[in-house]
Amino acid sequence: QVQLVESGGGLVQAGASLRLSCAASGRTISSYDMGWFRQAPGKERMFVATITRSGYTYYADSVKGRFVISRDNAKNTVYLQMNSLKSEDTAIYYCAAGIFTSSRRGPRKDSYDYWGQGTQVTVSS
Repeated sequence: QVQLVESGGGLVQAGASLRLSCAASGRTISSYDMGWFRQAPGKERMFVATITRSGYTYYADSVKGRFVISRDNAKNTVYLQMNSLKSEDTAIYYCAAGIFTSSRRGPRKDSYDYWGQGTQVTVSS
């Protein structure tokens, strides 16, 4: 079992930056592929970014060039650096852990077995 706890959310103005953290416990994240998703009010949970065990990263088109996902296996933590925030980035952000296979890929929610409780990010325009 892996427990995931997100932090770093908050209320910021458009154009600002935030860094989200996802601290894992129970097992080391070096054994897992990690991802960030977000869910805006009234909408489904959507893929944001993923980083594999080998360090390969992949982003949703909507955040490419603005967000950066990274991992520190020694600290058992995954990060999401969010720059040039827009009002449409407002959502609850969730961290997730899974093991990818040929049929379980980064952007799919069902590729992940463990989820955090989420952290709220609100961007005012």
